Amino acid sequence: MDIFAQQLINGLVLGAMYALVALGYTMVYGVLNLINFAHGDVLMIGAMVGWSLLQLIQYLSPELPGYLALMLAIVGAIPVCVIVSVLIERVAYRRLRDAPRLAPLITAIGISILLQTLAMMIWGRNPLPFPQVLPSEPLHVMGALITPTQVLLLLLAAVSMIGLSLLVERTRMGRAMRAVAENPRVAALMGVNANRVIVFTFAIGAALAAVAGVMWGANYASAQFAMGFTPGLKAFSAAVLGGIGNIYGAMLGGILLGLIESLGAGYIGDLTAGVLGSHYQDIFAFIVLILVLTLRPSGIMGERVADRS
Repeated sequence: MDIFAQQLINGLVLGAMYALVALGYTMVYGVLNLINFAHGDVLMIGAMVGWSLLQLIQYLSPELPGYLALMLAIVGAIPVCVIVSVLIERVAYRRLRDAPRLAPLITAIGISILLQTLAMMIWGRNPLPFPQVLPSEPLHVMGALITPTQVLLLLLAAVSMIGLSLLVERTRMGRAMRAVAENPRVAALMGVNANRVIVFTFAIGAALAAVAGVMWGANYASAQFAMGFTPGLKAFSAAVLGGIGNIYGAMLGGILLGLIESLGAGYIGDLTAGVLGSHYQDIFAFIVLILVLTLRPSGIMGERVADRS
């Protein structure tokens, strides 16, 4: 087996999940100039709802093909995550748009703790074994192994990112999102309903997080009430790496961060005979975040944030 090719595939899979979550961060920041640190827990809600739906599907239709069962779980998780995210915007953030920057940040942390507590009350505190509905036998690609779950994850991530790009660039709502991101007051004078655009942005970010959450659970065969914290922070690091506020930067940052984690952990594992590789994998995202904030705060594809004063 080609070790480098295996690390490359693992990095692409991990980066695709980071990119889907990072898009939610960067879109909300683009239109609202706010970091929604509760977004990682929307991923967790998606994974937990997906787990529940897969349990139900397997009970009602055990002969249903695995790909179809997983797609139904994703389709069912999306509206739940959208409702949760829209409620977060309406209840927690809307009244704080003109508040000092610290107020939304503290509110986001509170919402995150609230969502985790509710999930613990509903699904329990112990990790839940995610149903493995797809074949476990890996496929051989470029001298490396990739599972059918990872193939589906990469396809869904690619379709989601292409669809988001087309929505932002080719549709009326996409133009409204760009207008509000540039200057919400001028956009309002031109007839753009800023509240509607902001709610739509939260909904789209939540839908992408739902896809990432279900596929995260399927890929790692586990779901838990606190699972969204670390992926959320890493996805935020990916958004900063690519350029917060730039959707293409979030995509690039997510993929790059996944590759950096996978390759970095692999080489550290080689240098230490496998003792330290997996244990130090999580530090790479935060090393990257510190370096980017120090050397290039705007990120790789960072765009100047419009002056909204």
